[in-house]
Amino acid sequence: MKKEEIKKWREATGEEIGLKIKELEEQLYKFNHQLHIGQLKNFSVIKQTKRNIAVLNTLMRERKVYLTGVKNGVEKSKKG
Repeated sequence: MKKEEIKKWREATGEEIGLKIKELEEQLYKFNHQLHIGQLKNFSVIKQTKRNIAVLNTLMRERKVYLTGVKNGVEKSKKG
């Protein structure tokens, strides 16, 4: 996923990102199936799809942390 595309996804809603993650997970399942039956020619699409899922999951996590102020189950301390 290129930087421009990541910027686009940062502006997307959580629901849109969730739908894209589900779509990529389905695509990954199909690629793995093709790999096991010997139809997949370009093996790098599996790695690229996994990476794209990870990037989108990271964006979702960043949004959650930003909105709730909670990181790893611990609320941020307020100084001052």
